[in-house]
Amino acid sequence: MAQDSKVVSFAARTSGGRFALPNGLVRLRDASGQSLKSVLAGFFDNSDDALFELADKAGSNEDRTAYFDAMRELRLRRKLMTVSILQYISRAFNDIGKFHPDNASATLDAVDQDSLSLLDHSELEQRVAIENLVSKLRNRHATAIRMLNARVHHLVPSVRLSDSQMPLSPEVICGGLAEACSDLEIDIRAKLVVLKLFDRLLADTLGDFYQQANRTLIAEGVLPDMKRPPVDGRQGSSSSKSAGATQPVRTANENSAPGGGSSSAGQSGGTFSELSALLHQGRGNDGVGANAGVDGFLDTGALMARLNDVQSLPGHWDQGRVVSLTEQLQPVLKINNGRASNVGQVDSDVINLVSMLFDFILEDRQLHPVMKALIGRLQIPVLKVALSDKNFFNRGGHPVRKLLNELAMSAIGWTEKQNSQRDPLREKIESVVDRVLNDFTDNVDLFGELLADFSHFMDLDRRRRELVEQRLRDAEEGRAKQEQAAQAARQMLDEMTAGRELPDSVNNLMREAWSKYLQWKVLRDGEGSESWASAVDLTRKLVWSVDPRPVTEETRTELLRSIPSIVDNLRHALQEISWDPFATDAAIRDLELAHVDVFQRLVTSRVAPSIDSCPDDVPSVDDHGPADVGDVESVNDLRETESAERREATEEVAVGTGDAPEPAIEQAWLDRADNLRVGSWIELTRDATKTRCKLAAFIKATGKYIFVNRSGAKVAEYHRDSLAQAMAGDEITMLDDGLIFDRALESIIDNLRSSRKD
Repeated sequence: MAQDSKVVSFAARTSGGRFALPNGLVRLRDASGQSLKSVLAGFFDNSDDALFELADKAGSNEDRTAYFDAMRELRLRRKLMTVSILQYISRAFNDIGKFHPDNASATLDAVDQDSLSLLDHSELEQRVAIENLVSKLRNRHATAIRMLNARVHHLVPSVRLSDSQMPLSPEVICGGLAEACSDLEIDIRAKLVVLKLFDRLLADTLGDFYQQANRTLIAEGVLPDMKRPPVDGRQGSSSSKSAGATQPVRTANENSAPGGGSSSAGQSGGTFSELSALLHQGRGNDGVGANAGVDGFLDTGALMARLNDVQSLPGHWDQGRVVSLTEQLQPVLKINNGRASNVGQVDSDVINLVSMLFDFILEDRQLHPVMKALIGRLQIPVLKVALSDKNFFNRGGHPVRKLLNELAMSAIGWTEKQNSQRDPLREKIESVVDRVLNDFTDNVDLFGELLADFSHFMDLDRRRRELVEQRLRDAEEGRAKQEQAAQAARQMLDEMTAGRELPDSVNNLMREAWSKYLQWKVLRDGEGSESWASAVDLTRKLVWSVDPRPVTEETRTELLRSIPSIVDNLRHALQEISWDPFATDAAIRDLELAHVDVFQRLVTSRVAPSIDSCPDDVPSVDDHGPADVGDVESVNDLRETESAERREATEEVAVGTGDAPEPAIEQAWLDRADNLRVGSWIELTRDATKTRCKLAAFIKATGKYIFVNRSGAKVAEYHRDSLAQAMAGDEITMLDDGLIFDRALESIIDNLRSSRKD
């Protein structure tokens, strides 16, 4: 407890002309000191375990020694390091506006090549480690830090502060860490271990620290209603740096007067000039450009600097709705006193055109709302590109335009997945958007890089989907051929058995095993082949063998001669299709019993000679001699019965084609169905549920249209008439899969021309 007296008091000192801190900053200084003390205590408590773990996994004795040296020093210097860090931060408060963190005053960016060569290697490594930690803290806690900066600015409006000079900035905190580590009596290897340990254990913890700092100022009544960092041009050096970064890309309005154009405006490209002319003729000067009575002017460079600041802020979403470009630009186009700033006419035109482009995209019904929201987040970066390159509007191969088109085309068939399912496409688009928002300043090459990467991703995805769709097409075509073969076999069997009385066992044989054989013949050889003709002939003989009509004097003899070959051919045919041999034997036995019954009927019923309707190659000569009158009467009765059965069958067919046709479909809808191309996307509405799918195949054999979702799974199938009927009834709506940027540009031109005529 002897060292407790070394805890620093953060009481303000005003002697020597030092700036007197406002009460809010005094409260923030004291509260943040206590909070940071607790954070550091947690760090030192966890450092032993972390270093033990690292030493245990060390790959060499040298590494293990560095870990144990760091552990020993942290145990011995814990109190002193805490005091050193808190004193450093105290100076940032007490000398606010004059204090410069050591690491911020000599960053690697500011060191020239000659000076860099003179730096001690260990010092350079330590500086790199500190700068990496600063960058990580700024990126990870950007929103909380910027909101804290805004509140501090509000308390000391007369003090010019850069971001690094803010009393609790990452530069100040990391500067305190660097100073505390400089007194450690260990080599650079162990010092780097300590710095990496701060990186590992503090980076996430400081998020709560910054949130608590904001809450402290809110409790003091400092901007309590602020929900997100304001963009008001008061970001000190970061704004200056951003503005400097945009200088090389300024092409219009540089050094131009308020409301005036630029000498370079005439070089902006024909299409932009035409759009600009249409814009003024159709809308006048009522856009976001020059207005009477404004107090400030933003040239292109200053405007780009402000856009850089607002680009990655979390203000593009409003409960799932994408904030329009006009709304996003409201804080950008204001000067410090809250009044509107002015931009040059060319920049005003660019802003209006980009705004209209994204209005079209965000209202486009072709895209799912989630995908609209993702693409809509690119409004600020696209505006920056258009401001720096007016050829953006008339250069079809511009990487930004191509990337927008690719994103939209990939998303046209996208539907939201369940929460538990991964969505690679959505993840990829989100990564592209995040990369643009986080990394893009003025280098348009980034869009070309992202376009190449996204195109590669889509190529792989397309190949996968094409394989799935090809398997589906093959399966559907195979199913169609099978249906055709089944229909051919069924039709032929219906013709052969019409008006015949077949035993149940034989009828089952014909409809099952024999039908499969006939289908196999159609699939293998086709209906015009000799093998199919032979199968038809065998079917005719088989039917005749169990129901020989009409019965003649030679029927018995021909049955005796023909049945052995019929049975043998039947057995051989079933063996060709590998039919179950036990089932085949059972079917043959049933057929033999049916033949026995036929012969018994022939013995008890003698008939008159007749050659009508005999099967091919079956002679009509019988060996039973002339028939008597009873036989003739039996034949007449049989013929009358057959005629009656045929009339009845004909009547049944007539009933099946009765006078109840389906409602007629207009030819225009049939033409639309005929013109639907494979690959076209549609939106299918069933039971108030909308599904996006595309035409994957048209199966000519059956006339079926097969539709699949984006994963290649079959979701619907239609025949021509039902497809046309669905189109007419708004069950199916066509989706336009054209280039979204080009469609948006065409829409803008049409709208501007229409407004000019009005």
